Amino acid sequence: MGFSEDVLTQLAQRFEAVLPHLNERQRRLVLGQEARLLGHGGVRAVAVVAGVSETTVRAGVFELEVGEPPVPDGRVRRPGGGRRPAEESNPALLPALMALVEPDERGDPMSPLRWTVKSLRNLAEQLRAQGHPVSAPTVGRLLTDQGFSLQANAKTLEGAQHPDRDAQFRYLNEQVKSHHADSQPVISVDAKKKEQLGQLPNAGRQWRPKGDPVKVEDHSFFFIGPDVEVAIPFGVYDLARDSGWVNVGIDHDTSVFAVESIRRWWRHRGSLDYPTAERLLITADCGGSNSYRYRLWKAELAAFAAEAGLTVTVCHFPPGTSKWNKIEHRLFSQITLNWRGRPLTSHEVVVNSIAATRTRTGLRVHAELDTGAYPIGISVSREHLRALPITSHEHHGAWNYTIAPAGSHGEVVTAEDRDRSRAQALAMLADPRVSGMPRHQLHELCTQLAPDQAALAEQRKHLQRGGPRRQATGDHGRPLLSPADKVVVTVAYLRQVCPQKVLAELLSTNPVTIGQAIKETRSLIDQQRITIPQTPHYFSHAQDLREWFDEGATTTQMQTSHALTHPDLTGMTREDFHALLDRVSVAYRAAIERRRHHQRGGARRPGTRGGVFRQKITDADRILATVLDQRQLCNQHTLAELFDVSRGTVRNAIDDVAPLLEQHGYVATPSPHRFATAAEVLAVASTPGPTGNNAPTR
Repeated sequence: MGFSEDVLTQLAQRFEAVLPHLNERQRRLVLGQEARLLGHGGVRAVAVVAGVSETTVRAGVFELEVGEPPVPDGRVRRPGGGRRPAEESNPALLPALMALVEPDERGDPMSPLRWTVKSLRNLAEQLRAQGHPVSAPTVGRLLTDQGFSLQANAKTLEGAQHPDRDAQFRYLNEQVKSHHADSQPVISVDAKKKEQLGQLPNAGRQWRPKGDPVKVEDHSFFFIGPDVEVAIPFGVYDLARDSGWVNVGIDHDTSVFAVESIRRWWRHRGSLDYPTAERLLITADCGGSNSYRYRLWKAELAAFAAEAGLTVTVCHFPPGTSKWNKIEHRLFSQITLNWRGRPLTSHEVVVNSIAATRTRTGLRVHAELDTGAYPIGISVSREHLRALPITSHEHHGAWNYTIAPAGSHGEVVTAEDRDRSRAQALAMLADPRVSGMPRHQLHELCTQLAPDQAALAEQRKHLQRGGPRRQATGDHGRPLLSPADKVVVTVAYLRQVCPQKVLAELLSTNPVTIGQAIKETRSLIDQQRITIPQTPHYFSHAQDLREWFDEGATTTQMQTSHALTHPDLTGMTREDFHALLDRVSVAYRAAIERRRHHQRGGARRPGTRGGVFRQKITDADRILATVLDQRQLCNQHTLAELFDVSRGTVRNAIDDVAPLLEQHGYVATPSPHRFATAAEVLAVASTPGPTGNNAPTR
């Protein structure tokens, strides 16, 4: 039946005021009650006015007529209502899901999810492919119900542990307690990760105006290479005072830089905080610039101990346990948090960010910029290390040692002493007596090779950068040897003045630095077709070269070679012998090079050693031995004893030189005396008479 407009209007007003405040079941019951009050046709009228379906109104009428009790508080539907959970309607769903997400050895080895990210969508897709229709949210609910959660990798596996690891931890802890009990300073040292400067992204977030993030480069490979400015923070953390000192370097992270950072801390902070200190304990990890294997680290610490008057004890953490070093989680982690989300665009930003690091527990940090040069390649000899006042502890002496402040001046060598000694050695190698050429000629050679050296260095840096230079060269990474120094070293090597190990000892550098310098410079000398004449003086030890240069002292080999050129032994005057030597030497070197060319099967590659020191004796000694052999002065065994080489070396020299002497018209005159021992031969050379006819015969 139809209803008047007034009734429908009042009904609409009631629905508009009440229905928005009711839940689903309450609305259904209100609509059902209104329909019952209207009587016949009420279901349709209420459905039209409320804008719902007649089925909903009719369901409310049926619920009221049945007289069901109210549902519990907080629920809209009675328990058990609604659609059944997916795992109940499909019992095979949960086992299939567990087979996908459990460890690989328990799951299907052929499953494609074994090698993909196990996201909810990927899991749902794989389940649907197996005939289990399910959505990603349902998969998430099922995983949560089974105790799963999103987790990152846990860094707990440390690999093989050193057998002395735990004992070293206990010993180190005892050393720290002992020093603290005596009010002696204990510091933890280490170098933080090298930071490249530029508009580069930095992990973390910081508060910024909405929609205005700091803009950084999307690719960082433009900021790599030898030309990029870097910051190298080396930290010193005082365990007792909870204070940090960070020395920010710009060159290289070397042992010299590490000890200089400790020295700066002691001068400006440590000596003030501990005015009565007599000992200092340093805890450090086993690697990096403060490695227990580095002789330079110990030599620099010895110099610091002598300067500060402290007995320095060093205890290293076992390999693979550097994260236990206090500086890692008490200082460096706080620095990283403080500059999170901030591009490190300059050294000033790095220093100020480190210095502004604070914690609520009282940590305060001082930072300063170190613009000093710390070139790599510096070496310390074993002899110098043995002379240092270092005492190894009974417990694992490689990791625990004490450096005394006392010692003679010759035992402790500072960086200034090494620089001064290196400059003196380079001046000696550049002397005409060593280089074999006047100073102006050597200077011209350095000037001639300088452009090629610069081009070669730029080519090497181009390969390191992986592309052309994108910014100006920074004031860092200065090499230990200048281009002119490399030329001087190469000339001395090519002249066979001494081997590379002697050059490394003279310049306090490692053999790798010397070898690389000689390799590059020699390739340029070969390209310019410059000939470096050989010297008759060969030195196997650095001290022999110094004594010969400073005092004119001769080595035993030099004395023997000079004695064997006695006219009674060679059958000619020394002037004639040296003239023969000059003629044959050139041909001998050419013959040796031809033979090596045949052995190589081609030309020598530029920059290779080329066998400069493959022979045991010099070319002059080889020619001299051949002359003495052809004169039948003694047998080859005696010649080998005279030149301090093997008999095979003498035999090979004779086989190479004899044909060349014949080509140059040399005819040996047999000696009237034949000697059985080397002493008898040298006795003739020491005879003051011009002929030495009193020599014994055999």
